[in-house]
Amino acid sequence: MIKFLDLHKINQQYRSEIDLAIKKILDSGWYIMGKELSTFEDKFANYCGTKYCIGVGNGLDALILILKAFKELGKLQDGDEVIVPANTYIASILAISQNNLTPILVEPNIDTCNIDSKEIEKHITSKTKAIMAVHLYGQVCDMDQINTIAKKHHLLVIEDSAQAHGATYKGKKTGNLGDASGFSFYPGKNLGALGDGGAVTTNNEELAKCIFALRNYGSQEKYVNKYKSINSRLDELQAAILNVKLKYLDNEIEARRKVALYYKDHIKNTKIILPTWENVENHVFHLFTIRTKNRKKLQEHLTENHIQTVIHYPTPPHQQEAYNQWNNLSFPITEQIHTEILSIPISPVMNEKDYAYICEIINQYE
Repeated sequence: MIKFLDLHKINQQYRSEIDLAIKKILDSGWYIMGKELSTFEDKFANYCGTKYCIGVGNGLDALILILKAFKELGKLQDGDEVIVPANTYIASILAISQNNLTPILVEPNIDTCNIDSKEIEKHITSKTKAIMAVHLYGQVCDMDQINTIAKKHHLLVIEDSAQAHGATYKGKKTGNLGDASGFSFYPGKNLGALGDGGAVTTNNEELAKCIFALRNYGSQEKYVNKYKSINSRLDELQAAILNVKLKYLDNEIEARRKVALYYKDHIKNTKIILPTWENVENHVFHLFTIRTKNRKKLQEHLTENHIQTVIHYPTPPHQQEAYNQWNNLSFPITEQIHTEILSIPISPVMNEKDYAYICEIINQYE
């Protein structure tokens, strides 16, 4: 079976360095808020081109804390509306609703699966205060248009970069394309820890100071709590592992791009709709998603031929029980994507024999 994502093989490449990093933490006796975290925050901020990086517990917390900080700073208040793509992973929307803000769902572009920037202004009201730009599957959104709209209407721009570490848009990396950005280091991400982890990047000093406190019980000084907040800290062990893996991220992205370009050139089956991208630098191919009318049949065909696939995501947010107030709404493009999409294997440790075989089997599908 060709695995969808062989995490063991990916991490084994760096086993000796990871072992040393873990030993270093164990020997230090310091496991939370230490040198490895501050080193990673400096390195990841430098990588993204931002002034600040704040390590947090996971990607959802990164988004929650960004919005919470903007509320603490008076930029947002309960009931404000945040525009978000209707087809995103539910974490984007959870972050909004958990801050007592109102998610406003906007259809994606059918070709890129990112929010359709041409549809955003139709949904702006007097209550709209922010746009959450989700770089889905690893491809950067149309940030020029989004930032132009935001400037015109005095809106915040928050990037959900959970799937897009290292993607570049006109010379700038994700994490540096809006007011703030949330990242996830879940093990399956392009930059993955060996457990949960996340980070916020920003150039806003006031926001960064607020989030540094918010992630640590609302405290900027031990036992002095400025805000009512949560505990969400990227621990030393995960930070040390990320310090190892960050060095190799760009090489892994190039390996993913090689697989993606091969798929683009060699999948010829007319029943398959391939993803599109304007520029390969805009996409880091966290996922390679194809679409077809009879997804179940295609998935069974691939499984029978020992190719593992995953559906990202079978049920759109507006059809989830958690948001049953939206269950009667219709988002045709979102629903089409969620019905047709199938993720095929892509990773930096695949060999040409494997991805050539995948193309062959997809081309045989009838």
